[in-house]
Order: sequence, then structure tokens, then C-alpha cells
Amino acid sequence: MDTTNQRDDPHRHLIGKVVASSLVGTTIEWYDFFLYGIIAGVVFNKLYFPGHDPLVSTLLAYATFAVGFVARPVGGVIFGHFGDRIGRKSMLIFTLILMGVATFLIALIPSYDSIGIWAPILLLLCRIVQGLGLGGEWGGSVLMTYEYAKPGRHGLYASIPQIGLSIGLCLASGVVALLSGLLSNEAFLAWGWRIAFGLSALLVIIGIYIRLVVQETPEFAKIKAANAEVRVPFMDMLRRYPGNILKGMGARYIDGVFFNVFAVFAIAYLANTVKINRTEALVGVMAAAVVMCFFIPLFGHISDKVGRVRTYFWGSLITGFSALPAFWIMHNYSGHIMAVWLSIVIPFGILYASIYGPEAALFCELFDTKVRYTGISFVYQFSGIFASGITPMIATALLKANNGQPWYIVAYVIFAGVVSAISALLIGRTAAPTGAGAPARASTYGTTARVP
Repeated sequence: MDTTNQRDDPHRHLIGKVVASSLVGTTIEWYDFFLYGIIAGVVFNKLYFPGHDPLVSTLLAYATFAVGFVARPVGGVIFGHFGDRIGRKSMLIFTLILMGVATFLIALIPSYDSIGIWAPILLLLCRIVQGLGLGGEWGGSVLMTYEYAKPGRHGLYASIPQIGLSIGLCLASGVVALLSGLLSNEAFLAWGWRIAFGLSALLVIIGIYIRLVVQETPEFAKIKAANAEVRVPFMDMLRRYPGNILKGMGARYIDGVFFNVFAVFAIAYLANTVKINRTEALVGVMAAAVVMCFFIPLFGHISDKVGRVRTYFWGSLITGFSALPAFWIMHNYSGHIMAVWLSIVIPFGILYASIYGPEAALFCELFDTKVRYTGISFVYQFSGIFASGITPMIATALLKANNGQPWYIVAYVIFAGVVSAISALLIGRTAAPTGAGAPARASTYGTTARVP
């Protein structure tokens, strides 16, 4: 009898559940989070931040969007602490509930005309809770698949929860596009957008049901069985991995900047500056999100074959410089909607996946199991304040400074790509973590330290 196959079958069955739970969870979390970003520039600036200057109202709406990114590292540290001390599974269930409740409550907040200053205050509070939830969600979902993956497949499996970003974005932009197309502008502003937020309650129920059947990761179970948990994971992370933290945050820069320029800012740019129908702009972003679903795991798999650093280095440079032809087409061919869609789909749906696919495994391999939840959450979420949270505001200000021309924005995106490429090179020269649950050196380091 072949006992090897018998031993492998339970593992394959279990990792299937882990992958499904992580993917569904991140889809829900990103749907909630990006729905806010999409609505901020087209609804919240009118209903919750009214004013005589539309630019100021839009900037204020994007400011509440940025607050969510400020809250995310706090959530990453809090839930990372308990995830490294208690376990990954329990934190994933709690963060999902936190995020879903906050999103549902946004659907119920009256406008500024109804309750005055309390309207933006309540919106801000819900956004903070959203940020706290997502701050702990991403790291836990990635770790569940990464720590269950077989050797040589960490990049592929850790990239699967990343698909939740594109599915969540697709759902968020798709729901808003559908509502925008079916309803008049007045009806959409009055109540239509609230339906999109209310749907979060149903998604959360589905996500919790799936996550309840998942077991703790084998790597953390060993740490727990040996009573080898670190008392304060955050402090231990700072003491042992200060260089890896800085390099990881630098590598994250292009991810946050590029995503928020193309998925958040571009919708308002196309609708308000280029004067393309809002629904058509949303369809372009939604199409890119669908394409991205296939390319994220592809690049995760490629990083297993050629190395994480090599994949991320070239991905950062190519993705950053792709902003130039993309905005040139948007600016000069606004009357050709297919050209505009391609200017979003190719850089955002394909090229961006070359960094977002291998990113999760790249960050996991910067830390050992004892502080990995805290480490990857902090790197990803703290850098998000600067890379993601303020990008829509920076892009809006750069657009005005250049009299509606997008070239300052393009320069900003290219700069982010160069910074991330350099950071990836530095990661390739870093000694791999040692100790319990440390990754195999060849996955990120080894031959990838010298990028051709």
C-alpha cells in the first residue's frame, strides 16, 4: 500500500479549505475597503463634505480615505500581536466581523444636510474601524496559505489570497457601475450607493461560515506546542529585523502608489477631468481587476521558479514606467473608450500583478514564524500610510499644480517604481531569517541576489 499518497491526500484536502477561506476573506475585506475609495470621490465629497470649492470637498473626502490607511498599521500591530501569541485563525474571524460591521454602518449614516457635523464624524469613525480590521486581515490570510504551502510553492500559494484584492475591486466597481447605470444620478446620490455598502453584511456571513472550518497553521502549531511564543512580538521584531522592515516598506511603495492611482484616483480623473462617463471609467477598472485575477497567481508561480527578488525588481521598474503611456493615452485619446480601457487593463491588470503576486511571499520571508504575523502586517500596513493612503490626495494636488495635465503624477509613479526596485535589490543581499519556521534561502535569496 502507498502510504505516501495517503499522507498527502489529507494535506491536499486541508490546503484547499485554507486557500478558499483566505481568498473569500480577503475578497470581502477588499470589497469593503475599496468600495469606500470608489465612492469617496463621487459621493462623499458631495453628501458629507459640501463646500463652494469642489477640489476642497474632494480632498476632504480623500482625507477620510487616508485615515483608514493610518488605522491599518495600528490594526496590524494589535492583531499581529495576538496572531503571533494566540493563533492566526481566531484573529481572522474577528477582523472579518469588525470590517463587515463598519461597512454596513456606513450605509446607514445620514448626510451632512440631515445631521450636520456628525455626518463626517461618524463616517470617519467607521473608516477607522475599517482600517483596523483590514490591518489585521491581510497578514493573517497570507500566512494561512504561506505556512501551509509545500516547499517551492510558497510564492504561488501566498499569491492566492492576493487575488481577493482584484475580486474585491471588481465587485466594488461592478456594483457601483451597475447601480450608476440603472439609477439616475439623483437616485444614486440619494440612496443607490448605500445598497453597495449594505451588501457587505451578506458577504461577511458567508466568510465567517467558511473560516470556522479552517485549522491553525502547522508552523504556528509547533511554536504553540513548544511554548515558544514571543512575549511582545512587535518589540522582538524591531530588535531583530530593523533592516528588513525598512527594505520591505521601500519595496511596498510602488504597490500602494500604483494601485491607488489606477483604481481610486483614475476614476475621478476620468470622470471629472477627461470627462468620460463614470460608468465607463468603472468598467475599465473592473475589466483590469478581472484580468488581474489570472496574472497574480501566474507571477506568484514565476517567483517560485526564478526568484522573488528578480521578479519583484523588474516588475517594479516596468510597472512604474508604464504610467507614462497609460496617462498619455487617457489624456490624448479620451474619445476612444477602448483605448482608454486598454490604458488601464494592460498596466493595472497585467503589469501590476508582477509585483502584487510575489509580494506576499517576499514579505513573509523577511521574518521567522514567531513574529511573522506582526512583521508582515506592520511592513505592509505602515508603509501603506505613505504609499497608499495619501496617494489620491497627492495625485489630485499634482493634477491641479500642472493645470490638469497628468505628467507630474506620472513622474511620481515612476519615482515609486525606482524606489521599490532598489529596495528589492537590497532585500536580495539580506541574510535569510533563521530559527523556527524560517524560509528556505533559495526562494528569495540565493541566485536572485544578483539581478541580471
